[in-house]
Amino acid sequence: MASRILKSLFATVKISKTGTQLYSQDVRTVTLIPGDGIGPEISAAVQKIFSSAKVPVEWEAVDVTPVKAPDGRMVIPQKAIDSVNKNKIGLKGPLATPVGKGHQSLNLALRKTFNLYANVRPCRSIEGYKTPYDDVDLVTIRENTEGEYSGIEHVIVDGVVQSIKLITEVASRRVAEFAFRYAVANNRKSVTAVHKANIMRMSDGLFLQCCREAAEKFPEVQFDEMYLDTVCLHMVQDPKKYDVLVMPNLYGDILSDLCAGLIGGLGVTPSGNIGENGAAIFESVHGTAPDIAGQDKANPTALLLSACMMLKHMGLGTYGSKIEKAAFEAIKNKETRTADLGGKATCSQFTDAVCRYVD
Repeated sequence: MASRILKSLFATVKISKTGTQLYSQDVRTVTLIPGDGIGPEISAAVQKIFSSAKVPVEWEAVDVTPVKAPDGRMVIPQKAIDSVNKNKIGLKGPLATPVGKGHQSLNLALRKTFNLYANVRPCRSIEGYKTPYDDVDLVTIRENTEGEYSGIEHVIVDGVVQSIKLITEVASRRVAEFAFRYAVANNRKSVTAVHKANIMRMSDGLFLQCCREAAEKFPEVQFDEMYLDTVCLHMVQDPKKYDVLVMPNLYGDILSDLCAGLIGGLGVTPSGNIGENGAAIFESVHGTAPDIAGQDKANPTALLLSACMMLKHMGLGTYGSKIEKAAFEAIKNKETRTADLGGKATCSQFTDAVCRYVD
């Protein structure tokens, strides 16, 4: 099953280079999770742009607000689960999780429910939008199901809490091989394994060993291994040193946000989560921004670029490339940038600009 998903991802490279479609133009249904805060309005923006581009996609909107199961647990509604399992593809806006109140992260729940084991986050400089870093072009691949985010915690005695970092050979090998296959399919030259095996010799040591074994299967890809702290140092000095980076869960959460900062922030960074059971969910990774929700101030770029990733995954790469190009044209023009990018445009104005460039 995993190999089938990878083939779907890899086929998009051929599409983007040749402009040909390898898949049917039949209308596909995509599960849409609008999310919280600004989620509904940026989701509506993406839908409007897709309509302008005449993308052969229908939307099936679902609510993932937890409901109480018969055993008393709070779970994702079965309707939402059935939708993703049926459609195998989803687009998700930002979701809110109350802090410090015993609530499980909805994002984490979705990853576990659909076994979304690999988070793929490309970070590429946007032409026409200046940041302190030029020509950034790297990809972080994060193991998405275990590590410190396994949720295994308990109180030893009052005032002492233990959190378990779970690392398994199966999950480590799976994401490591995914990273190398991604590199090959996308003409990337190197993969760097990010770790702290000098301190966590058994857990990170196992992850690193799986990366080394995966590297032996792909001699055409240069393999490097580097401590997390060293990568962070070098990343802010010269991000062009890196190509594809693969790492355990917590490191990926931190490093991918750092990389997003190099190109302008989470508001312009796409993200996709690839599952072993055939499902894939693409998402904006910024917050819900409740302070501006409903005020037409939100920037839909991150969700829009994630939707472009989704189209390439679906074999609709020509549509994805067309919309992506239109979004970058709108960002180039300061008059059509949203406030978070130094402009004055509203969400609606930015959306309309992208629609014009698409046409």
